[in-house]
Amino acid sequence: MGEKKISLTAKLINGGVAGLVGVTCVFPIDLAKTRLQNQQGRVIYTGMLDCLVKTVRTEGFFGMYRGAAVNLTLVTPEKAIKLAANDFFRQMLSRDGKELTLLKEMLAGCGAGTCQVVVTSPMEMLKIQLQDAGRLAVQQKAITTDGPASSHPPQSRAFTFGSTSVPKRPSALLITRDLIRTQGIAGVYKGLGATLVRDVPFSVIYFPLFANLNKLGQTSPDQKAPFLHSFMAGCLAGSVAAVAVTPLDVLKTRIQTLKKGHGEDTYNGIADCARKIWRNEGPSAFMKGAVCRALVIAPLFGIAQGVYFIGIGEYILRFFQ
Repeated sequence: MGEKKISLTAKLINGGVAGLVGVTCVFPIDLAKTRLQNQQGRVIYTGMLDCLVKTVRTEGFFGMYRGAAVNLTLVTPEKAIKLAANDFFRQMLSRDGKELTLLKEMLAGCGAGTCQVVVTSPMEMLKIQLQDAGRLAVQQKAITTDGPASSHPPQSRAFTFGSTSVPKRPSALLITRDLIRTQGIAGVYKGLGATLVRDVPFSVIYFPLFANLNKLGQTSPDQKAPFLHSFMAGCLAGSVAAVAVTPLDVLKTRIQTLKKGHGEDTYNGIADCARKIWRNEGPSAFMKGAVCRALVIAPLFGIAQGVYFIGIGEYILRFFQ
């Protein structure tokens, strides 16, 4: 038999609700991850807690949520596509009624990871610019204080994309408008290849691992696993997949960061980025933000799978019927 079929609409609602709840809970840790991964040369943050404390001190509590609006807007379609696509591919690959082999589970995850980048790539690119703005401002202030005086105070420095500048605290809409005007739609999708290189392996690892961990909590193929078991399976699978692809996430973050700090490297593609990080910062730099990623992805996917298996989407649909 197998699990009860769930409508596509319910899957999309489940993915959207899970994404909104998850992002709200873990976004400050994600901001710390971005700032730690982009840090080169001058050390501003010694770790996740130091980054969050300094962010609150210099930017206020809501400084930890810079860029959250982009994620909260786009995470619903992003998570909905990821979860629904994986479920769709699993159903397509199991039409013979047999359990999926590990290879087919990995293929389903690969398909889900490929589909989601349509939303993930521009979402991540815009989010990174807003998250990293505070780090750049602190770095510039330190340079102004310790080094030669700058002709522009940190508060008035501009972010430049293409041939135009926008204020130091730009919105996602301003960045998008400037990129499209100067570079076309390709500007918004900067780092698409790096996003694929990260998200496809992540999904290939995550979905089969979660499916097999979740099966351990099912008393029969027709029964859902308990909520707590699905939550813990999502957390564990998410942590393993997140840490495994951290080097690829570092590459993606560096490539998608448009505004570089003083003396920081610029990159011309994935290979060039990997070569410069290895040469200038050593192999340990590829694991920057690994703990943060595990702390972000674990609850994010735990919540996602918990909501998905509780079936909030089905309850909502029944309410309106």
